[in-house]
Amino acid sequence: MRTAAMIKRVLTEMLRDKRTLALMFLAPLLILTLMYFLFQSNTDQTASLGVRNVDSTLVKVIKNNHIKFHQVSSNASAEQVIRDHDYAGLIAQKGNKITLTLQNSDQSKSAILKQSLQQAQVKLKMQAAGTAIKAQQKALKAQQQAIKKMQRALAAASQRSAAQSPTAARQQQAAQPQTSPAPANKPKGATNYTVNTHYLYGSSDSTFFDTLLPIMIGFVVFFFVFLISGIALLRERTTGTLNRLLATPVKRGEIISGYLAGYGIFALIQTLLIVGFSIYAFKIQILGSIWNMLLINILLAFVALAMGLFISTFAQSEFQMVQFIPVVVIPQIFFSGIIPIDQMANWLQPVARIMPLYYGASAMSNVIEKGFTFMDILPKLGILIGFAALFLIFNIMSMRRYRQV
Repeated sequence: MRTAAMIKRVLTEMLRDKRTLALMFLAPLLILTLMYFLFQSNTDQTASLGVRNVDSTLVKVIKNNHIKFHQVSSNASAEQVIRDHDYAGLIAQKGNKITLTLQNSDQSKSAILKQSLQQAQVKLKMQAAGTAIKAQQKALKAQQQAIKKMQRALAAASQRSAAQSPTAARQQQAAQPQTSPAPANKPKGATNYTVNTHYLYGSSDSTFFDTLLPIMIGFVVFFFVFLISGIALLRERTTGTLNRLLATPVKRGEIISGYLAGYGIFALIQTLLIVGFSIYAFKIQILGSIWNMLLINILLAFVALAMGLFISTFAQSEFQMVQFIPVVVIPQIFFSGIIPIDQMANWLQPVARIMPLYYGASAMSNVIEKGFTFMDILPKLGILIGFAALFLIFNIMSMRRYRQV
C-alpha cells in the first residue's frame, strides 16, 4: 500500500508539472523529426570540381551525381581558384599528366573526388582493353581469311604442278608472293594518365576527425558554459540570494554584468584548458592564429553564458534546466557544420543562421583548417557579439519579474 501511495504521489507531481511533461514527451519527438529532415535531405552529398583543359572523354567518364563541374578558363593558380570559388577541388591536364588539387577542408568531399577519378581511370582502362580485344579479334579474323586464301592458292598450284614438269613447278612456286597478315592497329582511347594530387589544406593523412574537432571544441565550450551558468543562476534564485540582491539598490544591469564577469572568468579558464588540451593531445594542426581561435571560443563562451542565464529564468529546478538541453543545445550541434549546411533542404538552411554555434564553429573551422585571418572572421565575430548583446538585454528585462521592491 505504501508503495502504491508513493507511485500515486510521483504521478500526481508529474501531472501537475506541465512543462516537464511537454519536455519529456514532445522534445524527443522534436529531435527525431529534426534528425529525419536533416539526414533525409543530406543523402546525396555533392562536391564542386573545377575543370581546366581536361579531355572531354575523361570528364565524361568522371561525371556522376556526386560531382558538380565548373569550367575554369582563368590562368590563376589552382589554389587561388579554389579559394575564390570555394571549390572542393580543381583538376587540370597537361599532356598525359593530370593534376588534382583538393581543398581538403572536408575530407568526405575530397574522398568523393579521389574515388571518382580513380573509378574514371579504371573505366578508361577497361574501355581501352575492350577496344584492344575487338581489334585483336578483327585482326585474327583477317589472318584466318588470309590463311584460307593461301591454302586455296597452294591447293590450286599443286594441282597445276601435277601436269607440269618439276622444274617449271618449282619456278612457278618461287614466283608466287608470300602473304602475311597485317598487324592490328593500336586501339584508340588507350591513354594512360599520370595523376598527381595536391592538398590546399592538410595532407593525405587528414581524417574526418580533423574536420570534426574544431566544431566539437566550440560545442563543448558552449554546452558546459550554458549548463553551468544556467544551473548556477537557478540556484541563486531557489536559495533566495537573487531576491535579496534585487532588494538592494543594485541595478539589474549591474547584477547581470557581475554574473557574466564572474562566471566568465571560469568560462575563460575552461576555454583555455579545452583549446590547450586539443592542441597538445590531439596534435591538431592550426593554419591560422591561435589567438583568433581563443577569441572565437571566448566569444562563444560568453554567448552560452548569457543564453544560459536567460534560459534559467524559465526553469524552476535543476531538473527542468537539464530538460532544456534537447530543445536549446542539441539543435545547435546539428546546425554547427557536422552536417554540411549547403547539403540540407532549402527550408532548413535558414535555421542554421539563427544558431550561435553555427557562426562560432564555422569561424573555428576556417581559422584551424584554412588559416583565415582576423579580418576574414570579423563578420562572424560581430554576429557572436550581437547574440551576446541580445541575450544580455533579455536577461536585464527578465530581472523585472523577480524584483519585489
